Amino acid sequence: MDSTYMTNPVIFIIDTLFSLYILAVMLRFLLQWSGAEFYNPISQFLVKVTHPPLRILRRFVPPVGKIDTSSLVLVLALQMLADFSILMLKGVSIGIGALAILSITQLVSLLINIFIFAVFARALLSWLNPGTFNAASSILYSLTEPLLDICRRFIPDLGGIDLSPLAALLLLQLAKMLILPPLQQLAGLIG
Repeated sequence: MDSTYMTNPVIFIIDTLFSLYILAVMLRFLLQWSGAEFYNPISQFLVKVTHPPLRILRRFVPPVGKIDTSSLVLVLALQMLADFSILMLKGVSIGIGALAILSITQLVSLLINIFIFAVFARALLSWLNPGTFNAASSILYSLTEPLLDICRRFIPDLGGIDLSPLAALLLLQLAKMLILPPLQQLAGLIG
């Protein structure tokens, strides 16, 4: 029997569980940073799920202005632990510097993907169910409005059609193409 028979399912479980929790911490950070409504049910869920480790970390890692640095430290530590565990199971050794850059690359990719999904979902909701208010649309608005507002400054008014989501999606895809490859190359050079 192949040694990957049990390794692949274990890697899948580790990757899935870590990815879901990292997503929760990243979303909590972004919602706090963007000033999303704290009493929104989605915000409350993220706070309750991520509070135990953050309560401990906040004793040692103070916030810097509006930035919750303990969330950033936690998300980086979790990503590094997940990457290290998966690479170890695959039999790959990696230095701490390369591991840190690999983890940062994955977190930047996650951050961009969160914004891509949020902008797309907000645009979709505005077309399918305009003018309604619910927990998800409130979160999407809080998360995407700063980015869409920047795009609106550069796009002329086209008679009531808001093209800022399209511009934001193009910018996010461009950011993915320009930011991620150099980080991936750097991780390969250090590794």
